[in-house]
Amino acid sequence: MRRWTVGDVRITQVVEMQNASPASFLFGDALSPERIGRYGWLRPRHVDERGRLIGSIHCFVVESQGRRIAVDTCIGNDKPRLVERWHQRQGGFLQDMAAAGFDPASIDTVLCTHLHVDHVGWNTRLVDGRWVPTFPNARYLFGRTEWEHWTAHAENDGTIDQGQVLADSVTPIFEAGLAQLVEVDHAVTDEVRLESTPGHTPGHVSVHIASGGAVAVITGDLMHHPIQCCEPDLGSRFDWQPEMARATRRAFLERYGARPALVLGTHFATPTGGWLRRDGDGWELMESPPLR
Repeated sequence: MRRWTVGDVRITQVVEMQNASPASFLFGDALSPERIGRYGWLRPRHVDERGRLIGSIHCFVVESQGRRIAVDTCIGNDKPRLVERWHQRQGGFLQDMAAAGFDPASIDTVLCTHLHVDHVGWNTRLVDGRWVPTFPNARYLFGRTEWEHWTAHAENDGTIDQGQVLADSVTPIFEAGLAQLVEVDHAVTDEVRLESTPGHTPGHVSVHIASGGAVAVITGDLMHHPIQCCEPDLGSRFDWQPEMARATRRAFLERYGARPALVLGTHFATPTGGWLRRDGDGWELMESPPLR
């Protein structure tokens, strides 16, 4: 668990799982070991001794103006999934969240940057054979564009069965009357708002946090791994529109690399957050703000 303070806003990370995987899981054949090895700063926190990419699946709880906002709810337990290590998980995520000071009943807002499998899983939990909302006192904010796309195109691509994901982790929220469709620039509080970052999915958003002169941004999946800071044109094989995703990622890095903004990667392994510093045609993610 890690915490950051951004002005009057507090952000807490609750990790569901962190592990290393071959680069091919995210990037297909695009990354050779030699190419990964160009970026020494990635080792040992983001690349292991075998050259595998280390990633994390976690939730951020953002406390702002009396609100407790859970951003992206990971994979969840008991759910049938096509990726073996995600299938029918029995993890202690809710216990870890409670240990961090967040009983599920205390969360008043759930925000999903997009509707992929590893961002909506703990929206629901299995009780007596039914999927029920995990956070019973929360409004769940789903992007209108995102919802309309996936309800019309719920494909199974061999890695993600989007129809199953919607059925067990999103539709039950609508049935419980807790869902709210929002636009891509929705303001959650005066300090927390959505920022449109399409390409990975049609309605993908990041979360912009500004308070007391400080700025942070939660990336969502516009980047999956810090190596994409080094190579902004490197796209994930899960991107819906690869060219759009590349343009969004490069614009994001240009924008937040030009100011002292804390970048919190939704899948970045510990230390998860950092500040961007220009490095040739790409950027490096630093653990403290660069001198400007």
